[in-house]
Amino acid sequence: MEKIIYTMGVDVGGSYVKAVLMSYDKINGNHKLIDKQTEKIRKRNPKDVVVDAVDMILDRNKLNYHKDISYLASTGEGEMVEKKTGHFYSMTSHARGGIYFAPQAKTVVDMGGLYVRAIKVDPRGKVMDYKMTGQCASGSGQFIENISRYLGLAIEEVGEISLKADNPEVPSGICAVLAETDVINLVSKGLSTPNIVKGINLSIAQRVIKLLGSLNTESPIVLVGGMGMNVGMVQAIEELSQENKKKTFEFISHPDAIYSGAIGAALWGGYRFYKLKEKDLVLHN
Repeated sequence: MEKIIYTMGVDVGGSYVKAVLMSYDKINGNHKLIDKQTEKIRKRNPKDVVVDAVDMILDRNKLNYHKDISYLASTGEGEMVEKKTGHFYSMTSHARGGIYFAPQAKTVVDMGGLYVRAIKVDPRGKVMDYKMTGQCASGSGQFIENISRYLGLAIEEVGEISLKADNPEVPSGICAVLAETDVINLVSKGLSTPNIVKGINLSIAQRVIKLLGSLNTESPIVLVGGMGMNVGMVQAIEELSQENKKKTFEFISHPDAIYSGAIGAALWGGYRFYKLKEKDLVLHN
């Protein structure tokens, strides 16, 4: 039986499709991220966006889907991935992806487009316990994307601009509608864009710290999902953690944080591939 195989993971979110190609090493566990692709869905059919993302990776690496890919795993909105071999629950995928980035991590914080989840994990990336925010969009990446659009910023600019803040003001609204109204008021008051963005990051960071406290979290903590790539968000979380007199945490960020779900799915796919092979051998012996 071949010990190193190619697997793919596809994470379909509300705004983006993230796809990765991994080499899965059963013997040494030396799994590697070979290629990655992010596609914004916009007004396109997500199924078509998935096909484009997968095909781009295969073409770049001169691979044939049927001959070379042992397992294609979906996560997120899995029904949009028609060619998938199997599907993994989003929390399971992000937990495993977090451990890929930081094997020493004891907690994974998935900061995605719709909510934030704090997940306790074991060394394999298995979910042991979790807490998550409600469905209010003001605690999510989608809220930051909406506000950045209102402020005339590209989503890629938000993190660096936040670092330039000198006197941030935190929105008081606890739901997306009220928070957006607060931001409009801050603009009309003449508050600078860096201070507005830093205030938004701090408001979401407050929710993250509260989640970690309610989960009785252990460090190190790895930040994954789209907001895990936002350096301003990471800074805000670290600042609030240091101000917490009860308990401070050690945080780890990674430049590929947005791919955590896709990476985790690809790795679980490799694990399942070999489990199914072993089961098949037992049945035929």
